[in-house]
Amino acid sequence: MRQSKFHGRVEGASPECHHPGCLEPGEFRAPGAQGPSFDGPGDWRWLCLDHVREFNAGYDWFAGMSADEILAAQSPVSGWRTEQPAFRPTAGLDGMPRWNDFTDPLDAISARAGGIRNRAQRETEMATSGRWSREEAKALEVMGLGSQADRPSLRRRYLELVRRYHPDRNGGDRQHEHRLVRVVEAYQLLRKSRALA
Repeated sequence: MRQSKFHGRVEGASPECHHPGCLEPGEFRAPGAQGPSFDGPGDWRWLCLDHVREFNAGYDWFAGMSADEILAAQSPVSGWRTEQPAFRPTAGLDGMPRWNDFTDPLDAISARAGGIRNRAQRETEMATSGRWSREEAKALEVMGLGSQADRPSLRRRYLELVRRYHPDRNGGDRQHEHRLVRVVEAYQLLRKSRALA
C-alpha cells in the first residue's frame, strides 16, 4: 500500500469501495461502524472518492456552534484547560500553582515545574541545616511550614488543614481525603520531633 500525501488516497487499500453496490476501488479511509474504545482505535471502511466526499459532506464537527465557539475550538491551545485534577480550582491547595490561573499552557507548565523544583530545594536546605531530618523536612512541606516552625504554629496549621480537607467540612466530598491522610501522617511525625521548640 502506498499513500499519496496530497489528498489522503491510499492506492491498493481495498479492492472495492465499502459503499453498497459500488465497484470502484476503496482508496480513502473513513470511520467504520465501531468507533474508538478501550479495546483499540475502532475499525475503518474504505470508500471511493465520490463516496468519501459524500461521507465528509454529512459530517459537521461545528454544527450548532456560534462563530466565537468555532474560533475557540480551532485555537491551537483549545481544550488544554479541561476539568482534570491539575486544572481544578482546588489544584493549588498543596502549594503548586493553579493551572486555571494561566492563559498560556507553557506558562502553566513552567510555573508548575518551578514549584516542584523550589519545593525540592527547600526540603534539601531544611535537611542539610542539621535541625531537621529528610523525612521531617518533607513533612514540613506537606504542612506548608518553614524551617522556623514551632509547636504552636504546627498545631495551628494542623487544625487549619484538617478543617480544609476533612470530608465533613466539604459536604461529604472525599476527593481531598488523600491530602488529609498526608497531613495527619506529617503531623504525627513532626509532633514527636526534637527539633520543635
